[in-house]
Amino acid sequence: MSKQDGSARQVSAASVDSTTSPILHVDLDAFFASVELLDRPDLVDQPVVVAGKSARSVVTAANYPARRFGVRSAMPLSQAMRLCPRAVVLEPHFEKYQHFSSQVMAIFDDMTPLVERLGIDEAFLDVAGARRVRGTPAEVGQLIRQRVRDETGLACSVGAASTKFVAKLASGRAKPDGLLVIPAAQTLEFLHPLPVSALWGVGAATEATLLRQALHTIGDIAHTPLAVLRRTLGDALGTKLYELSNGIDPRAVSPGRVEKSIGHEMTFETDIDDDDVLNRELLRMSTKVAARLRAAGSEAGTISLKLRYGDFTTITRARRLAEPTDLARTIYAEARAAYEAVGQHPPVRLIGVRAENLAPAGGAQPSLWDADESWRDAERTVDGVTRRFGRDSIRPAALLTGRPRSGPQAPRPEPHD
Repeated sequence: MSKQDGSARQVSAASVDSTTSPILHVDLDAFFASVELLDRPDLVDQPVVVAGKSARSVVTAANYPARRFGVRSAMPLSQAMRLCPRAVVLEPHFEKYQHFSSQVMAIFDDMTPLVERLGIDEAFLDVAGARRVRGTPAEVGQLIRQRVRDETGLACSVGAASTKFVAKLASGRAKPDGLLVIPAAQTLEFLHPLPVSALWGVGAATEATLLRQALHTIGDIAHTPLAVLRRTLGDALGTKLYELSNGIDPRAVSPGRVEKSIGHEMTFETDIDDDDVLNRELLRMSTKVAARLRAAGSEAGTISLKLRYGDFTTITRARRLAEPTDLARTIYAEARAAYEAVGQHPPVRLIGVRAENLAPAGGAQPSLWDADESWRDAERTVDGVTRRFGRDSIRPAALLTGRPRSGPQAPRPEPHD
């Protein structure tokens, strides 16, 4: 597939016929880095990395000049700086990303009611019904790109195709700041030369299995008997890859889709064995996770704890809730219970809290007596204060300690490309 640094960029001519390509995938280019550069236009042409300023930080995002040196999201910052010593490191500001994401999603919603959000910086749109008002899919895609640039200062790339899978591949190929249309009749021509790693569901292990079978391209898979793929990969994955490689993807754009999980992680400058410090970080992250759940109108059915030790051994522990929640108090209680259940363990390098098994808020049958009602009102009041005055304007008293925090980084958003 196309390189993440934009060197294999491919865009469509203005005359392209997009009438058979009503599914758009819109992806903001290097979103976190681009948002940070709005305040630093002097750095636009320089390599920029978004990360906490710590030797143990990981790259949250990198702009395209940095990517040309091989810098990628989720890479240790120390490695990124070895690859690109001239890179400028900017700290992440998640509240900015949420603000600009809301603006962009509002533009999508203005184009069509059929918008399926995929996290903070990308979405699928079905614009088949927008033709009379907005024009062809290609014209809608160009209009979206122009509005996003005019109203936010950001750039986005758009892929248009007859299926979601091909539209997403096309937007990746169009990066940065491009539009690529794949007419339905050209789907296989576009797909078949691509490497097997471009298929959804093909990770490193599956790719190695396919390469051992001399299956190097999507076209190779398309021309392999389905029975052979099922024997090699299992019924479910074999069938899925066979269908995708032949351009079969019947999934519709689903506006009701919610995020699968919401989480925060903390990497410490030095490994921590102090339970008080770790519990304070659990509370801090639980508070942030709860606020994001409420902002998304979601509740969690499962709370997951993540611990990583100095040797990079990582464990997770999940606790299913009796009732879904968006309350920090409940999330923290479950995360702390999961932590205590681990028992003795080495000093901690990274700790994380994640809300999983999400569903729209209010979907569960309400109890006759809601023991958490006062806490819910209090946390929503806090949400209002932080929206007005900033995320650090109010916090749990347990976090207002004078005790040093042993040098953890500021919480960072999850890596994005």
